[in-house]
Amino acid sequence: MTHSNLSIEAFVKLGNFLRRFCELIETNTVSDHLNDKWIERFKTEAERAQHYNGWFSEENCIHAFQEWSNVLTQNNLENWLNSYDIDANDEKTVALIMAGNIPLVGFHDLLCVLVTGNKALVKLSSNDQKLIPLLIDYVIEIEPHFKDRVIFTKEKLEHFDAVIATGSNNTARYFEYYFGKKPNIIRKNRNSLAVITGNETIEQLTALGEDIFRYFGLGCRSVSKIYIPRGYDIDTFFKAMFSHSDIINHNKYANNYDYNKAVYLMSEFKILDNGFLILKEEKSFGSPIASLFYEYYEDLPTLKTMLKSEEDKIQCIVSSGFIENEISFGQTQKPSLNDYADGIDTVDFLLSTSLN
Repeated sequence: MTHSNLSIEAFVKLGNFLRRFCELIETNTVSDHLNDKWIERFKTEAERAQHYNGWFSEENCIHAFQEWSNVLTQNNLENWLNSYDIDANDEKTVALIMAGNIPLVGFHDLLCVLVTGNKALVKLSSNDQKLIPLLIDYVIEIEPHFKDRVIFTKEKLEHFDAVIATGSNNTARYFEYYFGKKPNIIRKNRNSLAVITGNETIEQLTALGEDIFRYFGLGCRSVSKIYIPRGYDIDTFFKAMFSHSDIINHNKYANNYDYNKAVYLMSEFKILDNGFLILKEEKSFGSPIASLFYEYYEDLPTLKTMLKSEEDKIQCIVSSGFIENEISFGQTQKPSLNDYADGIDTVDFLLSTSLN
């Protein structure tokens, strides 16, 4: 069996397990299966995650498991990898410096390294120390071939051939200084936006709430700003958001809401507020937690030109019939395997990076 087939088989089994686990959670029957050590481990880690990182609610961890179960299917993995010559890979060790803003955010990079036949030297984010090793432990049990292909380390990274590092604009400068001489992908801050025309259905706007509130808006694919036509009735937007109002019951989110609202009011900024989300008119892209920036536009062609000029700061754009490669409302946190961060093909990078 080729390495490619071996990898596909192992990750399909992981996807099947995650699907079963999430079904047990959904049907509230997981307690009937605690004699299965993996069901018990995944349940325990999902419940404990919030103790290590207050933003990793059990609901969001289960959601991340669910999305990966949807992606890790035989068809998806084969269709993804068919366009690459995996078996011609020049095996190398790839250092991965992961973000930890949302659950399992670094798993796609690790998956790319493993399915291309490379080894991973992983430095986990302090915010996500448990979930990715849990998935890899499961993969190693069903396919011991991977046992020596993943090393998690807290030490200084040494003896690697390429690096993929994800961080802020500040840490990116540090990464470029230390890793610039190695083949690399270094990711900086990016934000996601939505363009509203006024022709959206209530269903579309309600779905946009998923893009805004899922993972408390902490992901680079989380919508942090909306563009609205001048004269737009903002009450239409607020009414559609109401189904997400329970988010204010999360303590860390509520604390950020209270803090940011107080800062805006003391600074005498004009804000719009519905009790769980603050809207502020602002030209920049990245809004604080519990806040959403908005900006009026005069016409769509001018807006399209402006956003094109800022594309290096944008992860994705949610809209309907506005641009190519737009994301449908409610779909930003459901990326497919070939939705590469920053539009850089990670698999192609790994395969084209040579040791020679």
